Amino acid sequence: MSTPSVPFIDLKSQYVALKSNIDSRIQKVLDSGAYINGPEVTELEQKLAAHTGSKHCLAVSSGTDALLIPLMALGIGPGDEVITTAFSFIATAETIVLAGAKPVFVDIDKKTFNIDTTKIEKAITAKTKAIMPVSLYGQVSDLEEINALAKKHNLFVIEDTAQSYGAGYKNKKSGSMTTAAGTSFYPAKPLGCYGDGGAIFTNDDKLQIAMKEIREHGSEKRYFHTRLGVNGRLDTIQCAILLAKLERYDWEVEQRNHIASKFNEAFIGLDKVDSQFSTPFVKSGNKSVWAQYTLTLTHRENFQKKMQEFGVPTTVHYPMTMPDQPWYKENTPCQADITQSRWAANHVISLPMFPDMTEQQAQIIIDAVKKSVELSMKES
Repeated sequence: MSTPSVPFIDLKSQYVALKSNIDSRIQKVLDSGAYINGPEVTELEQKLAAHTGSKHCLAVSSGTDALLIPLMALGIGPGDEVITTAFSFIATAETIVLAGAKPVFVDIDKKTFNIDTTKIEKAITAKTKAIMPVSLYGQVSDLEEINALAKKHNLFVIEDTAQSYGAGYKNKKSGSMTTAAGTSFYPAKPLGCYGDGGAIFTNDDKLQIAMKEIREHGSEKRYFHTRLGVNGRLDTIQCAILLAKLERYDWEVEQRNHIASKFNEAFIGLDKVDSQFSTPFVKSGNKSVWAQYTLTLTHRENFQKKMQEFGVPTTVHYPMTMPDQPWYKENTPCQADITQSRWAANHVISLPMFPDMTEQQAQIIIDAVKKSVELSMKES
C-alpha cells in the first residue's frame, strides 16, 4: 500500500496561505486574555450574518449544539415529531432525540442525496412540529418546497447547514431562509476552525434572544436563569481563526467549484464502464460549496483499495443510514421506505476536495479514478 500522494483535505496549505492573519488574530486574543465572549465573538457573528444575508447569527460550541439549541428554543420536546432525512451524519437525528422529540425519517432524492420533498407531507402528523432538512455535501435542500409545506401545516423549519455554509439557493444563501439554521465549523468543513465550533442563523428577533440565553446556561443575565440551557459558547480563539479564514472564503468556494468542474468533465463516459457510476448533480439555481465531491459506483470496496494503491485517499459519507444505526433502529424505528437512502449508503464514495489543490494533484486524482473504475469492474 502506497503512502497517499494527495491528502484528503489539506489544512496545512490553507494555514500557510493565511498564517500571518491567523497568527496575529490569535496573538491579539492571547494578549487580551478574553478567551470567553471576547470581542471577536461579536465581530464574527456580525460578519457571518452579513455574509449569509441573515438578520442574526449566534456563535456556538459545535454543529451539534447549533441544531440542539434552536430545537430547545422553539419548545420542541417530548411528544413532538421532527421530520428529517434518513441519510446524514448522526448528529442530525441525535439532536432531535436529545431535545426529547422523535425523529421521523424520510427518503432522499437519488440525484442530490437531499431529502425527497415529495415524501415529506405523507410523514406529517398531528405531532409534527418541525422539518429538519440537511443540505448535504454542500448543496442546499429544496427549501422553497419545504417552506411551502411548513407554512401549510404551521411547522418550523431548521436547516442543517453543517456542510453547506455559504452555498447558494435561488440568489439566497444557505442559513438565511428558514426559522433557524445550524452550521458546523469542524476543521474539515468548508469553513472550519481548529477545533469544534458552529453557528446558528435566524431572522426572528425573539428566537435569537431565546437561543442566546440557552447558549449561556439559560441565563437572562448573570446568575439569573430563566430557561433550561447548555454551555454552548464558542471560544474567542476559534472566532479569531474563523475571522481570518472568512476573508478568503469566497475565493475558496470558487476554487472548489473549479475543481469540481474539472472532475465532472474528466469523468464523462465512465458510466459506460460502470453503469452505477455518477458524478455529483447540482440543481439549476443552486451553487454548491463542495463540502464533499461524492461519486456513486458499483464495486466501492475494490475501488477504494485501488485508489489507495494509487496514493489517493477516499472516504464514505455515510456507510449506514441513520435509522439503520443500532440505537435508532431499536429506539426510533423507521416506518418509511428508505430504499434510496440505503442504496446511497452502499454506493457513495468521496474524493479529496480542498481549495488549495494544485493542478497536478487534481490530475493524480483524475487518473486514479479512471484506472480504479476500470480495474474494479474487471476484477469483480
